[in-house]
Amino acid sequence: MEHIGTRAVGSEGSVPNIERVGLVPFGMGQTKPHHYSEILKTIWHNKRAPLFTWRVLRDGVCDGCALGTTGLKDFTMEGVHLCTVRLNLLPLNTMGALDTRVLEDVAPLVGRPARDLRHLGRLPYPMVRRRGDRGFRRVTWDEALDLVAGRLQATAPDRTAFYLTSRGITNEVYYVAAKVARFLGTNNVDNSARLCHAPSTTAMKETLGVAASTCSYSDWIGSDLVVFFGSDVPNNQPVTTKYLYYAKKHGTKVAVVNPFREPGLERYWVPSVFDSAFFGTRLADAFFQIHTGGDVAFINGVMKHLIAEGWIDETFIADHTTGFEALREALEKQPWDVLEKQSGCSKEEMRAFAEMYGKSKTAVFVWSMGITQHVFGADNVKAIMNLALARGMVGREKCGVMPVRGHSGVQGGAEVGAVPNLYVAGQPVGDKAADQLGQLWGFRPPTTKGLSAVEMVDAAHEGKIDVMYMCGGNFMETLPEPAYVQEALERVPVRVHQDLVIAPPMLLDPADLVVILPGQTRYEQRGGGTETSTERRIYFSPEIQGHQVGESRSEWEILMDLAERVRPNDKGQIHFDDAQEIREEIAKVLPLYDGIQRLKEKGDAVQWGGPRLCEGGRFPNPDGRARFTAVRPPSIDVPPGWFLLSTRRGKQFNSMVQQDFDPLVGAYRDHVLMSSADAAALGLREGDSVIVKNDTGTLAARCHIAAMRPGNVELYWPEGNVLLPRGIIEPGSKIPDYNAMVQIVPAAAVPP
Repeated sequence: MEHIGTRAVGSEGSVPNIERVGLVPFGMGQTKPHHYSEILKTIWHNKRAPLFTWRVLRDGVCDGCALGTTGLKDFTMEGVHLCTVRLNLLPLNTMGALDTRVLEDVAPLVGRPARDLRHLGRLPYPMVRRRGDRGFRRVTWDEALDLVAGRLQATAPDRTAFYLTSRGITNEVYYVAAKVARFLGTNNVDNSARLCHAPSTTAMKETLGVAASTCSYSDWIGSDLVVFFGSDVPNNQPVTTKYLYYAKKHGTKVAVVNPFREPGLERYWVPSVFDSAFFGTRLADAFFQIHTGGDVAFINGVMKHLIAEGWIDETFIADHTTGFEALREALEKQPWDVLEKQSGCSKEEMRAFAEMYGKSKTAVFVWSMGITQHVFGADNVKAIMNLALARGMVGREKCGVMPVRGHSGVQGGAEVGAVPNLYVAGQPVGDKAADQLGQLWGFRPPTTKGLSAVEMVDAAHEGKIDVMYMCGGNFMETLPEPAYVQEALERVPVRVHQDLVIAPPMLLDPADLVVILPGQTRYEQRGGGTETSTERRIYFSPEIQGHQVGESRSEWEILMDLAERVRPNDKGQIHFDDAQEIREEIAKVLPLYDGIQRLKEKGDAVQWGGPRLCEGGRFPNPDGRARFTAVRPPSIDVPPGWFLLSTRRGKQFNSMVQQDFDPLVGAYRDHVLMSSADAAALGLREGDSVIVKNDTGTLAARCHIAAMRPGNVELYWPEGNVLLPRGIIEPGSKIPDYNAMVQIVPAAAVPP
């Protein structure tokens, strides 16, 4: 463990001093984001639509991460909230139409980075490309939709698939897509949320009875302890650094459990707080640098210390939980040498964390993809649940567990039913729920579980998908083994791409037919739209007039119109006159979302479940109790000369890379991050060319020496996907493992 700026919390009623990074104004010369220059760049990039850009910022709900900034404010604290993630996404909403002539021959576009393709402009018209065509031709909406509808009518429902990405898609679009899939007879519908947090959903539902954050962001501020597991919020949710600034001001300690000592969590310059913007702020009080995949071993070691020292809440455990004795017995059988080896931390480091936690009266646990995107991701989350339940840190003020969401639409996507194994409201696919939905919808949805995103690609590769309908998304960059994914997509007879801009999969040769349908952003959506934030708050984002790109349409209208053409005699069962009618139906079908139908103006919001779930230790399991789980550390044996590889995000939003340099880390996208000890053992210096390889693939990279746990390395994603083997998935949620074992050799040592 490494301590940073550890100090005693001020006495009750006093305000602790926040430790500054240094006296150099604005961190000049430091490795850090340059927020003010980003603002100037944003002004320049959106200069063609300045008034519309301002209205998006002033009135719209952020389409970046899932914090839920509405306009320039949120519900957590006073003051302006604006981050570089949102600024960098603005051109996607404000740019004009592309010149469709560039699509008449796609050969010059094939192989170009997705970033270059986005910069060509928004998709303005429906377009079609048939097998043998050099490119696309413009068609009418009627021609495009009738063409797709005819293909859907000609195939079996289980040979169709629907996928939705996270880029600003609203609850209304997710709901209509989920209903359309069932209306057409299939549960093959999935969304990008499951690639990130499906293990969280599974594990939390099994242990707590709820599958969402149990607390609010306001609970961070004033909590004794906030812990981040496998999460880099300054990069992915930068507005949270302002929450942490005020949490530190109220005496909160921050601990980080991660293989890499993330610079953004060590120190940050919060641009909207003068003191922090000028002098910087030390955020983390302690780092615990574990091995990649060592979370269960580390947490189990901490649990052993908590039990041995009596730092558990025996009353809470007895009154509100089950399974603790089985966990205790399992922990007794796990020797310290095994826990130390698998975690990468010593017994003393685990005790230091246990003491830090044991002396805290309140705590909030936050995690993201460093926890979930493992083959044992659900076990990782269950271990965190054990940690929280051991001291009763659920259902109280300033306490909770929070799977922080990186993208604005994903929390609601699953809740309104856009997943293959659950209907709306999280009801398992099956006869009982189908009967209930049948009475509300007027048609009975299918009862066979659908395909997950990974299973869709596998089915496509095997020739079992005839029509694949994708609302955004770029499987070629988001899934392991891109070459395999490309082969799968090229085998689908009909691919439909509903999107805002060109993406690489659109340019793949058609097996028979490729159709492009131009969608609108959430700000252009007729009747406005809603998103659900990480803290379960449903925000209304109004329609913002003044920007129409060609013949683009609201995404829910496209899906609905298509379904009506497939089954014209039943179109009354799927038709909505406007977005308000969708929200009214959501409120009826999903009682948890009651209140969404009353959201009509800028700033309107409702938080389902209230500020905290499981209040007073009441858990919505059949027996009213939460469940401890006896989880065993995964056995990760790394052969000599090999490294544990994990993938990380840089200056990007999901797979949308925005620039080659990561200002938080000071690394470029072709860098492999490794410890100084590992670099020295390989005879490497900063910037040396290397080959990263395993049985799956090979990647040319450059050495970047970083504060990494020895034996572990990181590569940027999606570039590192060529090293990730397909077929290794978390069994419950069917999401890929985004980690691997690799060898690293100096490029000079590799024969040509």
